[in-house]
Amino acid sequence: MARTKKKKDPFKLVLVLTILFGVLGAGAIYGSHYIASMRSERLQVMTDEVVAENTQAPLAYEAALAAFEEEQDDGTNEAWPVPSGSGWEIVDLTSYPLESVTTRTIQRQDALYNGMLLVNEWHSRPEDFLEDTLVSVSKATDRTISVKDSSVRLFPDAVEAIKNALLDAKAQNLENYVAYEGYRSWDEQNQLFQKQMEKYKNLSQEEQIERAKKDVNYPGTSEFNTGLTLRLILYKKDDAAVNNLKFFESEQGIWLYNNSWKYGLIFRFPLADYPVKGTADKSYKTGVSVKLQAFRYVGKGNAAAMHAMDLCLEEYLDYLSEHPHIAVFEDGVLRYEIVRENVGNGDPFTVHVTNKNGVRNTVTGLDNMGFAVTVFEY
Repeated sequence: MARTKKKKDPFKLVLVLTILFGVLGAGAIYGSHYIASMRSERLQVMTDEVVAENTQAPLAYEAALAAFEEEQDDGTNEAWPVPSGSGWEIVDLTSYPLESVTTRTIQRQDALYNGMLLVNEWHSRPEDFLEDTLVSVSKATDRTISVKDSSVRLFPDAVEAIKNALLDAKAQNLENYVAYEGYRSWDEQNQLFQKQMEKYKNLSQEEQIERAKKDVNYPGTSEFNTGLTLRLILYKKDDAAVNNLKFFESEQGIWLYNNSWKYGLIFRFPLADYPVKGTADKSYKTGVSVKLQAFRYVGKGNAAAMHAMDLCLEEYLDYLSEHPHIAVFEDGVLRYEIVRENVGNGDPFTVHVTNKNGVRNTVTGLDNMGFAVTVFEY
């Protein structure tokens, strides 16, 4: 008997096909979403990279431009006389006006103690001189500088300069410096002067004064009345070898004499072969012929100029009176531009300053003769 062929159930076939297409559709949809998601993520990564590049590009450009400008614009003017390019040099710019000029108004009290104050036999301390901002050298340096006692005081800029100098000396194993004498008040100077006069009490008062002035400055005319000058000695407890050393015959004294200008300090009273052999006598300008280990704060720019020209303070101010605009170069690179101008005795007063690129700092000091000396540091 022949077998009867079983008929396929059409409903089951439809169901299977429906399920199959559903699975394939779901897979396609999932695959589509997965691909879309991957594409979106990749697109976001690419977008972020482009945004980052676009953000960094201007910054990189600005940095490169700033570096280029700094390299190209060092403050010099191509029309200026060209320095030789070796060592420290002074270029006279008296015939060249200050560039990119503006004005600045300054209070006298903010400029009196910045280093240029001239006090000597012929220039008494100004009447508006104040002691308000003097500081104890010991306290202001956290006792890093040895002092005779707490009475040794100076103005802050002078303290900072001597501190930096002596710390660098210490780094080279040069120690035992002691700040022995700083600021003297008018009363203290007067007491010293009166004591000196008593030695000549058998003379007339006028003669007493003239004889006393040979050894002690008249009150108000001493360098120690400025608060900018410090006298140093060498001392170490129970060490006769150190204590008996003559200051400028020691490594410490010679190092400080040779390097003090780098910190804005000058040796104040050069005499013939003092402090070192070959030193020219400047007593005819300073009015002081006594050997003193006295260092005076004038600021780095002025000290560099004075060092380059081997001038004492009086000679330097005379030089600026004839050459009121100078530039100071180191190995052909502009370091300082210095201008002296008449401002009178008004308070406040106005000076001219430059806004050229490259100027890092500007300091103005009064010289006690009606002039202001402004130093631009590059």
